Amino acid sequence: MNIDAWLWWLIGAVGLGIPLVLTAMPEFGMFAVGALAAAVTAAFGGGVVAQVLVFVIVSVALVAVVRSIANHHREQRPQHRTGIDALKGRSALVLERVDGSGGRIKLAGEVWSARTLDADSSFEPGQQVDVVEIDGATAVVM
Repeated sequence: MNIDAWLWWLIGAVGLGIPLVLTAMPEFGMFAVGALAAAVTAAFGGGVVAQVLVFVIVSVALVAVVRSIANHHREQRPQHRTGIDALKGRSALVLERVDGSGGRIKLAGEVWSARTLDADSSFEPGQQVDVVEIDGATAVVM
């Protein structure tokens, strides 16, 4: 039984597609596309050298292009602040008088201990304050 070269490349493409599905590594998909391009080259009568060159060029080009696009998107992703960094700059409601020595605020739905940034200032219950930083379990407000 003599199998044409294009069929071998097709089998190779399927063989490369299996790990793509099992591991979700996109490189296998790019190599599978390269194998499909080599199969087309073989079907149109290209020699073994041409088939291998097409496989390598298409695979490497896809890897290079997709990686550069992925890196570009990764760099442009908006940075989401989490934890205490997400609380800095938010507004809070004063529950108990806040001064340089302490007090209580409602911040992001939770009650926090708080103190003022300036030791001489104070805020009365019902006032809105801005969180400047978080010092341990205490919100520093102004």
